[in-house]
Amino acid sequence: MLSANKLKYIRSLELKKYRNLHNSFVAEGNKLVAEMLPVLSCKLLVALPEWIESNSPLPAEEVIPANRKEIDKASFLTSPQDVIAIFDIPSRNIESADPSTDLVLLLDGIQDPGNAGTIIRLADWFGITHIICSPDTADAYSPKTIQASMGATARVSIHYASLPNWLSHHSGNTPIYGAFLDGSNIYTHPLSPGGILIMGNEGNGIRSSVAPFVTERLFIPSYPPHRPTSESLNVAIATALACSEFRRRTTSA
Repeated sequence: MLSANKLKYIRSLELKKYRNLHNSFVAEGNKLVAEMLPVLSCKLLVALPEWIESNSPLPAEEVIPANRKEIDKASFLTSPQDVIAIFDIPSRNIESADPSTDLVLLLDGIQDPGNAGTIIRLADWFGITHIICSPDTADAYSPKTIQASMGATARVSIHYASLPNWLSHHSGNTPIYGAFLDGSNIYTHPLSPGGILIMGNEGNGIRSSVAPFVTERLFIPSYPPHRPTSESLNVAIATALACSEFRRRTTSA
């Protein structure tokens, strides 16, 4: 049975201040939880008895069988599934993000949790193991971001830092790419296996405090050229196209 205190604890993790207080986040759904269980430390798992039975043994500190009504009360989803888990927020070392050997992704003020989660999932798909986020980028461990990431958060190291400060330690040593509407065509511009790729805010792009660090301005052209079209791409879609081109170009040799 799911107690009132446990229910209150789970629901509190919708807010960042309680995620920080408990160093924990919520993950929901059969596939998502199954992706995270082997990788991250699980404090609490609440699930239907039949899910627990079919997935045992479970690497969780505490396992609570619950009925459908209890799971529905605890869930943040409009269509709750069979399991809810509380994981420790992993400790990641930002010093291990080395753009001299591989591509590092920087998110400058990405506001939408769905975009942030989708970008984390894309990074996982394209083998990008480090994402550096500005402090005002959507929280990687909010329920909406976790849901959109579909388990990729377990494999991608996500860091929050001042982007100008972090970039100042790497400028001059590695190419720094940025997505701009006035940049060079990404499909013809030289790309390197290592480097830094900056994606900017949904409405305002890369901010003025970050833009001066960019050494290579990139643009994803529409097709056909000069045809009237949408003003810009969704940032998650643009990230997918950019990462795909980096990987296609630098792994095709």
